[in-house]
Amino acid sequence: MAAMDTNPAPLIGINGLLVDRGKPCLELATRYADSVLKAGGIPLVLPPVGGPGDVARTLDRLDGLLLTGGDDFDMDRIGAGPTHPTATKTPAEKQDWDFVLARRAVEVGMPVLGICYGMQLLGLAEGAAMHQHLPEDVPGCQEHGGSVEHPVRVEPGSKLAGLLRVEELPVVSRHHQALSGTGPDWSVAARDGEGLIEAIERRDHPFAVGVQWHPELSYEGSPHDGLFRGLVAAAAMRAARTGMQHAAR
Repeated sequence: MAAMDTNPAPLIGINGLLVDRGKPCLELATRYADSVLKAGGIPLVLPPVGGPGDVARTLDRLDGLLLTGGDDFDMDRIGAGPTHPTATKTPAEKQDWDFVLARRAVEVGMPVLGICYGMQLLGLAEGAAMHQHLPEDVPGCQEHGGSVEHPVRVEPGSKLAGLLRVEELPVVSRHHQALSGTGPDWSVAARDGEGLIEAIERRDHPFAVGVQWHPELSYEGSPHDGLFRGLVAAAAMRAARTGMQHAAR
């Protein structure tokens, strides 16, 4: 009989896009799940259905969370409008569900990594401010859309610096919105050469990190892999603690 695995791979929930193909459909680029799998986690895609209670029950079964890239925020809906006319607005039910998901994950101390829209979601969920359209909101800034590559400088001493183990690295960028400031519980962990916020991390949290770029698009073996390894490692630690608590009951 095969020995039971006492340290199973942690379950990492991943949100996706809600698209309309005559009816609502969930869409997720497999590169996100592949990055989690290669880092040692088990990816599990989360459909944006149900209310806050359903989100809470779902997170109770997970060990970590990956918030992926997506469309733009409906700023009017979160009371930060008006929404810029160039915005491709996230469907209301998806945006509302994402905010519940992000806030609940942070509240319970679940390891969470936000990518692009996912980073902005983490920030906006806890008081961040937003540039709605680049370069209009930051005249003369470098291009950030269309998978352009540009360098980012990592803040020394940040959690992000420990994950990436570099002071500067090239990133793949696909956005025209960006955080212009963080909430009180978050710190800037990286900026581009013009000062634009490129990464954030939450103080006094086991693992809550957001990056504006797309690490899943970088080559395998790059420093970006450290983000996914860090998420999975933190999730595994959470799973181990939860298992010990259950065993003690």
